[in-house]
Amino acid sequence: MLVFVRVGAVMAVVPGFGEASVPMRVRLMLALCFTAVVFPAVGADAAARVRLGLDALLIEAAAGLALGIGFRLFVFALQIAGTIAAQSTSLAQLTGGVAPEPLPAVGHLLNMAGLAIAVAAGLHVQLAEALILSYGVMPAGALPAAEAMAQWGLAGVGRAFALALQLAAPFVVAALLYNLALGAINRAMPQLMVAFVGAPALTFGGLVLLLMTAPAAIMLWQGALGRFAAAPFGALP
Repeated sequence: MLVFVRVGAVMAVVPGFGEASVPMRVRLMLALCFTAVVFPAVGADAAARVRLGLDALLIEAAAGLALGIGFRLFVFALQIAGTIAAQSTSLAQLTGGVAPEPLPAVGHLLNMAGLAIAVAAGLHVQLAEALILSYGVMPAGALPAAEAMAQWGLAGVGRAFALALQLAAPFVVAALLYNLALGAINRAMPQLMVAFVGAPALTFGGLVLLLMTAPAAIMLWQGALGRFAAAPFGALP
């Protein structure tokens, strides 16, 4: 039961398996399957350390949520990168808000592509390994110090924003150079309606840049996710 509570909390928020589009029954079966994988490695140690009780269940749920949110931050990085890219290339309103999460089309594209690549690359195996490793840092019935968890959480949030800026950097740089050039043209030819000429070109250039950079961006994101999965609590003492 203790292992199932931790695994179930992870399944509630982890990328791919914990998405809102995944039915609750499917998530329940996934939690049971992951419990069957994790329990043989940690079940005996958990039974020896702690007795089943409400306090132990709450601690295990908190530990699972912490691990799941650590993974979920990488999805937030993709969404932030997509939003920055869309705002930089005038694609922010293209079918944005139609899906359950109000994201621009670029954000949805990066999000879906990243999740698909992550699952195809063995996210389930990485998640099972991370769950087993979590018992070395957060044993059953015990949580690390609040200060250590706060530092780990802040490091995760900072890593997510830094990764988002890395993924969206080509769009930001291209939009900056384009708008500078457009401003120079406007100064040289005030009678030219640069807004009518420049907006379609910026949108088209953004789509071409997305075609060129999206594969590399997804691979960069996948590498960062893999490194985190290999040592999810590396910042904790």
